[in-house]
Amino acid sequence: MSALTADIPQRRRGADFLMRYAFFILVAVVFVAFAILRPTFVTPGNIHGMLMSASIAGLMFLGLTWLIAAGEIDVSFMSVAALANMVTAALVQDGQGWALASLGGLGAGVAFGLVNASLVAGLRLPALVITIATGALAASIAAAIGLGTSIALNNTGFVGQVLGLRVGVLPLIAVIVAGLYAVSWFVQERLTFGHYIYAMEQNRAAVVEAGVPVNRMLFMLFVLSGVVSSLAGVLLAANLSSGQPYLGTSYFLDGLTAVLLGGMALKLGKPNVLGTLAATIFLIGLLNGAALLGWTDSQRQIVRGSLLLVGVGLVVFARSRRKT
Repeated sequence: MSALTADIPQRRRGADFLMRYAFFILVAVVFVAFAILRPTFVTPGNIHGMLMSASIAGLMFLGLTWLIAAGEIDVSFMSVAALANMVTAALVQDGQGWALASLGGLGAGVAFGLVNASLVAGLRLPALVITIATGALAASIAAAIGLGTSIALNNTGFVGQVLGLRVGVLPLIAVIVAGLYAVSWFVQERLTFGHYIYAMEQNRAAVVEAGVPVNRMLFMLFVLSGVVSSLAGVLLAANLSSGQPYLGTSYFLDGLTAVLLGGMALKLGKPNVLGTLAATIFLIGLLNGAALLGWTDSQRQIVRGSLLLVGVGLVVFARSRRKT
């Protein structure tokens, strides 16, 4: 009987390990399967392209991760990225240098981040309603800048040069984004700021009573979301050599899926930065591999939607279990 009792902690540790790292194992298994089925999946050119896409997408989703972890939402992130993308492209086409154009794109993102922050954190209006409205406004302005069409660019300036730099076989931007996520993980796990974010989602009233400046933290998070989204939009202008007014459409589902699906990793049911990064890489690799296998666009969209349902279901289940 004592041997069985002593074995219980071991089984619990094994279950805890599987719960924390099962998603990373799944990512590795899927990538190995694609490499076996389509050897072109692991060619240097394809890997470089996937890392570039995952880096820009991961940058865009970083602010969203923090907000969902805090129990809030920002559905304007992809429209802000599209607006920054179009502002940058329009300024470059108008003859401005890439430095000024990039600042213009970033300024647009900061402006919308401040609007969201002021209305949600300052006036305490519902985040979902506010960000739907500001997202629609940003998308409309982005479309109006190009009169509903894309803006082709003849040069990508220093931003394109930065995107072309490599550290060994890795794109420099991938290394930078990985470093940014490492810092974010440190904040999430080691600093009280990160702990307060999760506490806000679980019991905001208790956090307020403890004297934590909740509204100030939310203000910072919404501004952060605007900044990283607009930075991703500027990078996309150089990566695509164009301004695309409707690029936000493709990132909306991917962003929510990456953040919620990433809640399967490390902290079950809790969005976290390493989980978001892993889920972003997983999504990019899965869609890329599916395309190499000849899947149609509609089939890939079905996969996207299914993964989003899994992520939402997992988060809801985990949160209800914690409250119980």
